[in-house]
Amino acid sequence: MPRQHRVPLARQSLAILRELHEITGSGRWLFPSVRTLARPISENTLNAALRRLGYGSDAMTTHGFRAMAATRLNEMGRWNSDAIERQLAHQEANAVRRAYTHSAEYWLERVSMMQAWADYLDALRECGKVPPLMKARAIA
Repeated sequence: MPRQHRVPLARQSLAILRELHEITGSGRWLFPSVRTLARPISENTLNAALRRLGYGSDAMTTHGFRAMAATRLNEMGRWNSDAIERQLAHQEANAVRRAYTHSAEYWLERVSMMQAWADYLDALRECGKVPPLMKARAIA
C-alpha cells in the first residue's frame, strides 16, 4: 500500500507480538519469508497454510478474514461504518465525500473497536461465552 496506515492494537495483539518478537525480533519483519529475510511472507504463504489446515479455497482465504471482520463489526451495530472502512484501509469511493473525509481516521473509535473485536474473538474461542453480535434494540 503506497500510503501510511496506522493500526490500533488490542491488548491480546500486543501480547502475541511480544512473544513473536523473541522469535523474529532481530529482523525487519514480524513474519519474514522463508526464502529471504529481506521480504515478508506472502499472502500465498498464508493461503497455503489455510489449505494445510483443511480449509478449501472456497471456504477461507486470508482476505476472507478481512471480509469476515467487516461483516461482523457492521452487524454489531456499535461502530461507525466509516471507522470500519478506515480500519480496513479502504478509501471512500465517492470522490466528493473523499475530499471532505480524506484525513478522518476515527482513531479513538478504532481503538475501542479493535479491543472489542479481540475480546469477541476470545469469547468465541472459549465456547459458550459468545457475546451478542447485534446491539439490543428497544421494543416499541
